[in-house]
Amino acid sequence: MTSNAEILKRADGAALTYDRIVGTRSGAPGVVFLHGLMSDRTGTKAQVLADHCRRQDLSFVRFDMFGHGASSGRFEDGTISRWTEDTIAILDDLTTGPQILIGSSMGGWVMLRAALARADRIKGLIGIAAAPDFTEGIRAGFSPAQQTLLQSKGIVEVASDHDSRPYPISRRLIDDGRENAVLAGAIAINCPVRLVHGQRDASVPWKTSRRLAEKITSDDVSVLLIKDGDHRLSRPQDLRRLCGVLDDLLMQLSSASVSA
Repeated sequence: MTSNAEILKRADGAALTYDRIVGTRSGAPGVVFLHGLMSDRTGTKAQVLADHCRRQDLSFVRFDMFGHGASSGRFEDGTISRWTEDTIAILDDLTTGPQILIGSSMGGWVMLRAALARADRIKGLIGIAAAPDFTEGIRAGFSPAQQTLLQSKGIVEVASDHDSRPYPISRRLIDDGRENAVLAGAIAINCPVRLVHGQRDASVPWKTSRRLAEKITSDDVSVLLIKDGDHRLSRPQDLRRLCGVLDDLLMQLSSASVSA
């Protein structure tokens, strides 16, 4: 897919790179895709969703969060708070009307925080191997030597289960993650939520999606488990399933709007 990337300037001088499709489908919500940790807007899922939304004449935005892809900033300086602020800026400055957020892995956590901040505009959520509170798992898995290094240097490199590059995890990210944790209590999100998770996910346990479903206050929450699915869920059958989940959610929202 060719990219017509644009730049959204933040008040602090940071620059977020994004691609946008302006759809004209009457009454349909727009779609915003949130990528995972050390990923970007050019990943397979983001591109497939962009193509799908273009065919459906839906508005769609995919962007690189601070410190990722073509956006400005160092990854090591990023936090859940910062990436949530990026997402809210995208929503406020680049979209109008109701929106559906689709969050992959870390993007699934940011999706929740943004939905809480813009509850009046978010009409549906789709999590793909959503990873809320993942920093607590990282913290718990640190060895004593890594704990010491985190305190003294502020950075620990953590091996990835699905990437050859280690992740430079900062003390800032870990501490901020605790401030943004959502799984300790009820999550006051009341729109429809769809959570898709592979049961062979080596990075984020599939039971995380079940726990998340229990914490979200909406009664309209469903979990779709893919028995042979991995963390990426980027196989052709996974991508077709993801587009189908989006279509079903759009149909439900359209029916609800007509009957209202």
